[in-house]
This record gives sequence, structure tokens and C-alpha cells, in this order.
Amino acid sequence: MRRKIIAACMFAACLGIVSCDDTTNSLGGSLIDNGDKLSIKADTFSVASETMLAGRVVARSATGYLGRMDDPETMTTVTGNLMSQFHVLSNYELPAKDSIMSRDVNNEIIADSCDIRLYYSTYYGDSLSQLKLTAYELAKPVEEGKAYYSDFDPEAKGYIRTAAKGGIAEKRSFTLTDHTEADSIRKKKGYNRNIIIRLNKQYKDKSGVTYNNYGTYLLRKYQQNPDAFRNAYRFLHEICPGFYFKIDGGSGAMAHIQMAQLNIYFKHKQKGKVTEISTNFVSTEEVLQLTNFSNDNTRLQQLASESGHTYLKTPAGMFTKLTLPMSDIMAGHTKDSINSAKIVLYRENNSSASNYLFGIPKNVLMVSADSLQSFFENNRLPDNKTSFLATYNSTMNAYVFNNISGIINLFSHNKSMPAWGKVVIVPVDLQTVTQGSGNNKQVKVTKVSHDMGLSSTKLLGNTANGKNILISVIYGKFNGR
Repeated sequence: MRRKIIAACMFAACLGIVSCDDTTNSLGGSLIDNGDKLSIKADTFSVASETMLAGRVVARSATGYLGRMDDPETMTTVTGNLMSQFHVLSNYELPAKDSIMSRDVNNEIIADSCDIRLYYSTYYGDSLSQLKLTAYELAKPVEEGKAYYSDFDPEAKGYIRTAAKGGIAEKRSFTLTDHTEADSIRKKKGYNRNIIIRLNKQYKDKSGVTYNNYGTYLLRKYQQNPDAFRNAYRFLHEICPGFYFKIDGGSGAMAHIQMAQLNIYFKHKQKGKVTEISTNFVSTEEVLQLTNFSNDNTRLQQLASESGHTYLKTPAGMFTKLTLPMSDIMAGHTKDSINSAKIVLYRENNSSASNYLFGIPKNVLMVSADSLQSFFENNRLPDNKTSFLATYNSTMNAYVFNNISGIINLFSHNKSMPAWGKVVIVPVDLQTVTQGSGNNKQVKVTKVSHDMGLSSTKLLGNTANGKNILISVIYGKFNGR
């Protein structure tokens, strides 16, 4: 069903209003020949929608996630496990060997202790929820130069150095509010919340050499070959391939991991005074940090089959697919231009009562179904021709795509596309830069990636009559052409 809206009269009225005197009565005619006057028409059509499972998605988020949460709205569980590598600087160096005072009975250098700290800025859920994890040492680095997906599992892919071969498999229980650290430390100004994994047990390297802890292994490897600590490739391949942090139990919290830091603590003598110092290696954008997500796919499939609404759910949960009524839109308008096409996707309010509801996706991308995978694999940006961004409008409780005429034109000229007329709505994370200043200030999108945070919402639609989603189209045509 479609609803006709006559816009030609309105357009003519607007021309009449701006006419002030006899010299402007024929302004339009002076610019456009009578045989070529512009005719404008508008029409509105219903749009069909459905929920589709996201499956695995390209994982390029700058933020890592670690934890397990239940979504109160959908009653699904999502688990985030983190793989992190550590970067080294080209000018890295330790203090001189004879100034390191931490020694064993043979007067060999040792580390007093060693740990990994996973620093997080924000989190979902209850910071007092008990979780269990295992920190696994990698046997080899996860290589750069290829796309990794949200289901990439280092353990299943054989990247873990097993305990049988001397690899680290450090287990611990934790809460995000870490009561194992003294209040005096946690209350200090500048304290950054973190999850700590201590690596103080005996460690055996791949050559069979045993050390009192992992930090001692690193200190002695530096003494043998300091250049390997000044080259990121060599450090990953010869010294430390990285670690995989896997959630083994518990539920109720998930942390946004901003940075992983590997710390080595030892005593140092300078100007006759001995002090305890540390050296560290951190995860940066120069090395990989990947989150492996697992969802309750059986439950997701049940949700996707519901009618009366569709879902947007992250990470790697559910998208909404729209079928644009291309045949209806173009009927009688094959020679017209599509000047504008607007879609508003209204949100259905969450009726669940919980203190830990997942957030509403902030930004969503509309992209043709045929280009969904390639858009993210190739790091594309929205071009407002075949891909479009919309931001959640809290006043309207909706996502508004003001003009998707570009994709209507794409479909109208490419009827052989496998998914002709179909577009997908995907929650995304944006990276931006601000250019210019004052009135010339502009925010430019520099990167679009799948939203890997915890978000969930329902959109109106997916009904038999399709009335909940409408596309408003404005056509333009020059008479006589």
C-alpha cells in the first residue's frame, strides 16, 4: 500500500511567496524553458524488515573486552576473552647490569616479581561480581596483515603454549573492584583500575631453561640479546608472543580493557642508594589486541524469529535487514530522478527492569547487504551514496536516515545484484578527528568498525502490513524530457 502526497502545488506556492513585484513573476520561467519546467512528486512506501544473525564480524575495535554478562532484555549471555601483545620501543634499555641489585645465590640477575595489569576505564555490570580467568602464554604471535573476526579463538587455533611444554597458565579469581590491593593504593590520586595477574611462579622457556619467575626470564634474555627488545617483530617472535586471557567462570561484569601492561620489578642501585624500580611493556595500536566473543546462538536464533520488531545487538549478535520496495518505488518513475529518500527507524522501549540493562547503540550504519562484509574488511568509510550513518535521536527515540537516494539509484541501475533492494543496519563504533576552528570547525569520521560494546535494542517493524517503517521518496522530472 502506498500513500500519495502531492508536492507540486506546494512547490509552486513557495515560488509565489517569494514573488515581490512584477519583475519577479516570471523568475522561474526566465531560468527554465517552459518545456523543461521541473515537476516534483512525493510518495511513501512501506518497508519490510527482519532480524538477521550477525555471525562473526571483523574485529578492529581499539578497545578490548574481558568478562561475562547476561543481557536482561534478551536473556542471552555474552563472554569476552582477550588476546594482547606487547610493544617495544627502538630505544628501550635496562639499567647497567652491575646496577641491578636483585640477585640469586649464584649472583645472577633476577626479578623480584612480575605481573600483567589489564587497565580498564569503564565496565558493564556489577564491579563486585566474581569472575575467574586463566592467563595463557602464547607459543607464537598472532600475525598482523590479515583480518581477524570476533570468533577468532587462539586456543582452538593452536596458539597456546601448553602447560605440558612449560607454558604459563595462571589462574585467578577476581572482581573489578580489586580488594586484593590495599585501600591505600586504590584511593591514591591517579590510581587506574586494573585486573592484575601475577607471574611469580617458576618458569621454563622453550629451550628448557628454568627461571624463578617470568620477569627473570625477560631480564636475562635482555642481557643476552638487547637488540631483540628494540624491535617489535623480534620481540614478538623471539621473546614474548603475547598472552590470552580467558574467562573460565562467573558472570555479571565485563571490563573495557584500554591497555595491557607487563611489569618487571627489581632493585636498582644509583648514586649509592638502592631502590625498587620497574620496567614495563605495554599494548599499543602498533601490536594486536583482539577480543574473542562467544554468544548463545541458540537463544539468538529464537529472538531472530520473533515478529513485531527486529533487533540490534552487539557484540556480533543481531542486525536488522530492510527490504526496500524497489519495484514500487520505480513504478512509473523510470525516467525520473530520485532527489531524496528518507527512512526513520523507531525504537521500541525496553520493558525489562534491571540495573544492568545494555545500552542503546549510539551509531548505526546502513549498507547494501551485498557489501556488508567487504565494507568492514576493506576499512571503508560511509560515502552517503551507498552507505550511510545515523545517530540515535533520543527525542524521537529513533534513527533517522535523511537521504538514502544514492542507494535507491544504485539498486535501480543494478537489478542483477544478488541481494537486490536489501540493506543491513549495523551498530558501529566511530573514530573521528576535529578539523578547523570556530565556524569552520568540522568533525570528520576517520574509521568505522563494528561496535564491540554491549548494546541491545528493538526496532519497530517486522509486521504483516509493514506500516511501522516507511520510506518517503521525492522524485524530480523536467517536463518534456
